Amino acid sequence: MSFKILIGCECSQTILKAFVELGFDAYSCDLQPCRGDYPERHIQADVFDVIASEKWKLGIFHPPCDHLAVSGTRHFKQKIADGRQQAGIDFFMRFTDLDIPHVCIENPVGIMSSHYRKPDQAINPWQFGDEFQKKTCLWLKDLPKLVHIKEPDLFNKRATHVGRGEFIVTEGGNRIPKWYSDARSDRKTQKYVRSKTFPGIAKAMAEQWSIFLK
Repeated sequence: MSFKILIGCECSQTILKAFVELGFDAYSCDLQPCRGDYPERHIQADVFDVIASEKWKLGIFHPPCDHLAVSGTRHFKQKIADGRQQAGIDFFMRFTDLDIPHVCIENPVGIMSSHYRKPDQAINPWQFGDEFQKKTCLWLKDLPKLVHIKEPDLFNKRATHVGRGEFIVTEGGNRIPKWYSDARSDRKTQKYVRSKTFPGIAKAMAEQWSIFLK
């Protein structure tokens, strides 16, 4: 393909792999080293320097959610006081005004729905073939919402919806996905495991948005 795609603030390369397998010229970018299958397509640098260095047609960005997601609400007071939350908001907002024709900003449920605007779409892995619960918000610029199919009909031969996976109840009485709890077993990797995009969603992005871009 003649145009370039950037997946920013991301080192697992799940989305990149889906686009590359369809023949697209895609690159990942993060301050962290590559954790995926295409190290030659990973740029370890500041994402905004990379954005400025090329003419990108599609950008899919994952701004850090550490200080924005509602899962960390109990820490918000301190993060507001020391400026970490505002820094997270400011970083997120830089992606809302890019000179890239097609943009997706991805984040979990959090404060940006009120500090910026409501997302265009909220999705879960189980809606795209992976039996996991992880509600993810998408803010879209000149991109269609991702299509997922609850039940097969005359036009769609198969459904993409599957089961929601296993849940556990914590000591505090909260019901959470087991995969999310299991990620705590290794503190060094839990951040990457929890933030990684699931393959079904990545495949849907590549298949559906690449058709739209052609």
